[in-house]
Amino acid sequence: MATYKKRGYKPSDKKDQQQVDEIQSTTAEVFNTLDETASKSEQWIEKNSKALFYSLIVIVVFVLGLLGYNKYVTEPAELDASNQLAFPRKYFNDAAVAGSSIDSLLVLGLEGADGKYGFIDVAAKYSGTKSGNLAYYYAGVSYLQLKEYAKAIEYLEQFNSDDELVGPVALGAIGDAFADINQPEQALEYYIKAANKKDNAFTTPLFLQKAGFTAMELKNFGKAEALFTQIKEEYASSEQGKDAEKYINAAKYAQ
Repeated sequence: MATYKKRGYKPSDKKDQQQVDEIQSTTAEVFNTLDETASKSEQWIEKNSKALFYSLIVIVVFVLGLLGYNKYVTEPAELDASNQLAFPRKYFNDAAVAGSSIDSLLVLGLEGADGKYGFIDVAAKYSGTKSGNLAYYYAGVSYLQLKEYAKAIEYLEQFNSDDELVGPVALGAIGDAFADINQPEQALEYYIKAANKKDNAFTTPLFLQKAGFTAMELKNFGKAEALFTQIKEEYASSEQGKDAEKYINAAKYAQ
């Protein structure tokens, strides 16, 4: 049991005196150790004060540099890239509603004109910005419409987005490009990636259906049935859900 020493306490015998002496000795050792530790800490700080000071300076400079980089480099670059992207986007948008001149508009969007950047230039010069990233997407879709499938895949694979619609559509466009150059295995892979990218009632059943059709083409009827069944069970109210039962039966009878 621990011994509690009250104020004015006097040991009643030698045993009590011994306990008191041990407590006092232990307490003295603890304080001596604390003093020695504090003294050593002070000596270490004094000895390494310059190094600590310089380390602090480095940290402060790094933080200020990061803030300055964002303010004077990143933000202006983002603004400049956004301004540069506006020019080729006009041609891209015009191409969406154009008739026979669609190809020439897409080329202008890709290559630029009148000293203005096209998607290719924006993607190359501003690759680290949001607008530079978008330029890869526009370039890839433009090449896909021009039937230049290898370039479409090249640019779309460099685009990255977590957007609910654009992210899946970009992956699905890569699937379309592979399908158009008769590489159904790769097309199936990207259609499934597109379907799984973001779960929503528009892109998910759309790319599940494309994946199902591609699986049928590959004579992987079990896979096709599973994909069409997923549409029926999870996206019955979608446009693709209306015909899901028909395609499920087609896959079953083909096996």
